[in-house]
Amino acid sequence: MSKSVSESPSKSPASKASSEAAIDLLKLDMQLCFAVYSTALAFNSVYKPLLDPLGLTYPQYLVMLVLWERDGVPVKEIGRLLHLDSGTLTPLLKRLEAAGLVQRSRDPADERQLQVTLSVAGRALREKAQAVPPGIGAACGLGAGALMDLRDRLLALRERLDGSAS
Repeated sequence: MSKSVSESPSKSPASKASSEAAIDLLKLDMQLCFAVYSTALAFNSVYKPLLDPLGLTYPQYLVMLVLWERDGVPVKEIGRLLHLDSGTLTPLLKRLEAAGLVQRSRDPADERQLQVTLSVAGRALREKAQAVPPGIGAACGLGAGALMDLRDRLLALRERLDGSAS
């Protein structure tokens, strides 16, 4: 019986196993980046019905979280905190302003800086948003401690990745 090309005598069993392992690492389900990406998509699916009653998209919700924590933030700081560039952030802020949730104005101390503040309606929306975190927690099926541990591990991973990218 003749040997097939894949069973050539030049490959030892160890090198064959090694090349098969390398191929396995290229499977989609083996990719950490895809696991993170597809999990982010799943999060967006869970957030949507929770945010629809608030009239917010997920990126808008993130901006509102920043402002609920600290009102009167420069646009540049919001971008830094959310890892968003101005090309993404500006239209998002314009939509929030058109919805009457925020106001953009020049910083009197530095006219070059654009500052974002909550409107009365934006501040009031915070109360309705209180239902979002418990909804996410329930969807995750994890206790508070496990959720915080997972968050901490993801933040540490992001810091390591940011460090290796520069």
